[in-house]
Formats: sequence, C-alpha cells, structure tokens
Amino acid sequence: MPDAARPPRHVLILGGTTEARRLATALVPGAAGQEPAQGAEPPLRVTTSLAGRVAAPRLPAGEVRIGGFGGPEGLARWLREHAVDALIDATHPFADTISHNAALAAATAHVPLLAVRRPGWVPEPGDDWHQVTSLDEAAAALPALGSHIFLTTGRMGLAHFAHLTDPWFLVRSVDAPEPPHPPRMEVLLDRGPFTVEGERALLRAHRIDVLVTKDSGAAATAAKLTAAREAGIPVVVVRRPPVPDGVPVAANPEEAVNWLRAVTAPPSARPVHTVPIGFPHPFH
Repeated sequence: MPDAARPPRHVLILGGTTEARRLATALVPGAAGQEPAQGAEPPLRVTTSLAGRVAAPRLPAGEVRIGGFGGPEGLARWLREHAVDALIDATHPFADTISHNAALAAATAHVPLLAVRRPGWVPEPGDDWHQVTSLDEAAAALPALGSHIFLTTGRMGLAHFAHLTDPWFLVRSVDAPEPPHPPRMEVLLDRGPFTVEGERALLRAHRIDVLVTKDSGAAATAAKLTAAREAGIPVVVVRRPPVPDGVPVAANPEEAVNWLRAVTAPPSARPVHTVPIGFPHPFH
C-alpha cells in the first residue's frame, strides 16, 4: 500500500518528439482517455521540458517547461531542486548537445537516465543512398549529385549549405529559417506527417534531383524516401550521432514505461526482470 505522505515520484522528460508526447500520455493519469483503476500504481508527477525552438509546439500531457537549463550544471541543479527521481531523454536523435548534457547532469545529480530512440531508417532495394556523418559532408557531396536539392534537415543547419551558390534548394521546415542560408532557396513551411502521394507531387513540381535528410527514423517523414526511391533520386542521408556511453536505450515509449516502473518502485517492490532484455539497468 503506497505511503500517502510521500510525494509522487517525479519524472522529467526531455521532449519535443512524438515519442515524448506518447510517453507523457502513458504516464499522466487520465491523459489517455481513461481513469486509472483502483489499486493501480501510485501516480507520477510528469514534467516535459521543451527547448523552445518551435514557435507553436505540440504540448504533451502533464506539466511543461520551455527553455534551456544552462548546460549540464544547470540541468543537474534543476534535477536536485525539483526532486527528480528519473530522467528520460526523448529528444530528437540529432539533439546530441542536450543528450550529452543529460548524461553529465544525471551522473552529477545521481538520477537514473534512459534515452528513448526510435530505430533508424534502413535502405531498401532500389534506394540510392549516400550516407555521411555530418551536414558539412552532405554539402560537399551535393555538387556531384544534382542541382535541384530538397533539403529536409531542419532550419537550424542551413549555414552548412550557405556557400553553395549554384544549386537551387527547396527547404522544408516548421518555422521560417534565418540567415545564413543558401542564396538560391525557396522555403516551404509545413509539418508532418506527409504522404507518399504528396511527396511525389512535390518532387515533380520542383524538378528535385537530390534529397537531403537526417536519419531521424520518423514514420511521419519517411514518405519522402519512398517517393525518392520511385523517382530514382539519390538521397544524402546524415547518420545520427551515438547515444552517450553508458546510457541505456529504449526503442519506444512502451519500453521506457517498463524501465521507469523498475527505477521508481520502492526497492522492496522492484521486479527483477522489468527492464527490457538488452538494455542495461541504470543502477549497474
């Protein structure tokens, strides 16, 4: 029987992704449209932190904070001051700065940390992928591949392509980009999910002959890969950075819920095999 005097376990989710919103919905009582059953596990206090880079973000269930923490020291201080019992990094696979800050902060504050990373995309028969490790490498590969570039790497990385004066770029992003950016550029403000039919029409209308994307692994934006495959268009794929060493990884929110149950349960009630097989336990 839970101790009524004990405050709810506090979980901080570093969010901004579909997985983070799904996780918050799964953890906040009533957010999924049903009330928790009697005798269920004690409720959690769930806070999601958003970076604030999108003007109108999709807000998750539970408490929300927007803005940075001030580096790993600031995040560690926030974890201590707000009595956080578990930290879940469910940021974009390419948000490597906050992921490294989270690893340092969790170690400093002695808070268990889990990373949620959706699986990456896998090339299929007929794909013409050119895999690179950075946006600079992507920019270097473009002159040999085509002249009408569909750039879907986000508005924050356009500076890496600003020196390319000959190609024409179609840039798709949620919010309008700021300089520096390529001089020959058209901006398409849009947010997924996208359809294969819509992506086909986009490639034809703009005479696209090269697609540039990050390996986000998101189903909502995977239609462009199918459209490029059908059209025989080469795709420059930026590989995602690795998760910081020693941080356990869950592939989806369901695995994250299992991990969370293990680390937030009282020591006497912690199940032995709750953490998914293949994911190291955060206390080891």
